Amino acid sequence: MPSRLVLAALMPRDVVARAREEFDAVVVEGQDDMTVEQVIEAAVSHRADAIMFTNTLPLSADAIARLPASVRVGATSSVGYDHIDVAAAKARGMVVTNTPGVLTECTADFAFMMLLAAARRAYHYDKIMRAGWRYRIGQGGLLGVQVNGKTLGILGLGRIGRAMAQRARGFNMSVVYHARHRLPPDLEQGARYSASFHEMLPHCDFLSLHAPAGPATDKIVNAEALGKLKRGAVLVNVSRGGLVDEDAVLDALKSGQLFAAGLDVFRSEPDYDMRFAELDNVILSPHIGSGSMETRNAMGYRALDNIAAVLAGEGAIDPLW
Repeated sequence: MPSRLVLAALMPRDVVARAREEFDAVVVEGQDDMTVEQVIEAAVSHRADAIMFTNTLPLSADAIARLPASVRVGATSSVGYDHIDVAAAKARGMVVTNTPGVLTECTADFAFMMLLAAARRAYHYDKIMRAGWRYRIGQGGLLGVQVNGKTLGILGLGRIGRAMAQRARGFNMSVVYHARHRLPPDLEQGARYSASFHEMLPHCDFLSLHAPAGPATDKIVNAEALGKLKRGAVLVNVSRGGLVDEDAVLDALKSGQLFAAGLDVFRSEPDYDMRFAELDNVILSPHIGSGSMETRNAMGYRALDNIAAVLAGEGAIDPLW
């Protein structure tokens, strides 16, 4: 008999097909991912061996405790895992996994797109065209800021941060970065390390966030940090909304301290702060940085690979503990 799986999140068609082919799978129905209660109910009734989900499922200690003993592995189709209480899963003996690596290039593509779109006022231009245009724009009007040759500051030089730096070098940008530890030269690829986040900021024309969420990074981009940036800098966040003090970012966008921002993630999702939607100097997207067909398939396949490996007794490919 095939292993029993609860597929708790909406997934690409090919991922669902593979899950049905390789597992006795209960698949989410409707237009939204399963809630915690629905996952627990499905896992109990299906006597599930595994659950597969995304960052829309808060797998807290309480939720883990309420899962049936049959569940041996939980695989999130995401790199981030701040929605999982890893310590609680470890204490219970339930393996939890994520999907690092497979979404690096796609997310870096998206981050650099957001940087370009924010710098060159893409949202504002699109808004003008959809309203009909029909008027002259002088050479001094609606100007963006140049990207080529500027300095990009990166918070967190992990896989995606390094891929972002690689793209920046294609635009002749200088790269500075702050991370908990300095990387070896072969990974820095010429990027300059700053041991202090705040000391890095005055050098930045652009600031791109690629750090995990957690107590050390919660609201790390606050009023004090934004005040240390060059006036007219551009902020990009495709990482986690928790890194940003949104009130401070809104104030900086209105005052001109920030020329613009490209934001894919928010402190409250999907119910994000609608004050951002009122501004012409911010481009917004719905946490979709890894949203290409190829990447979402690869993420789903990697999660299924992790589940299959654990249930076969081989150990997880991407264990979180």
